[in-house]
Amino acid sequence: MSYVAVYHVATPDTPNKVLTHLDDIVATLAEHGVRFERWQPSPIEKGASAADMIAAYQVQIDSLGYDNVDVFSVTGADLQKDHARAQLLKERRYSEDHARFFIAGQGLIALHVEDYVYAVRCEKNDVLLIPAGLPHWIDIGENPHFVTLHLFNTATGDAALTDDVIALGFPGLDD
Repeated sequence: MSYVAVYHVATPDTPNKVLTHLDDIVATLAEHGVRFERWQPSPIEKGASAADMIAAYQVQIDSLGYDNVDVFSVTGADLQKDHARAQLLKERRYSEDHARFFIAGQGLIALHVEDYVYAVRCEKNDVLLIPAGLPHWIDIGENPHFVTLHLFNTATGDAALTDDVIALGFPGLDD
């Protein structure tokens, strides 16, 4: 189930509120320029190529107006899963708006907005559109399983790390 847990940075162990209804999630995130959507699933066969996955959602991708799309996936069997998790847990900012669409699995995207952290648990068919400059990190869990489309406009979707270790103090996907 998708949700948003809102934490004050001074109390990372206890959320101020947890929202589970789609309308509440959408409205709360919109207050900070973040869009949360749920796309209708497209049929994708097991073992589909990256090109096939992108093609299955091309209409939705085009509606958002992004020029570049990457397919990113990690599973529990991936030998680099721990490294991938460590890298994603580093707080970062993108110089442009970008989006993450979950084709399969789940992840926790934590948005750092002033003195608050909005931990957004995304799952299959969820789309999170993050405005330029908003610090955030992603937790994929100890036994990850997800496939996402990462949408952006520049050729590389460049991110700058903030060097803040805030992610280490907050509950992760498995907590």
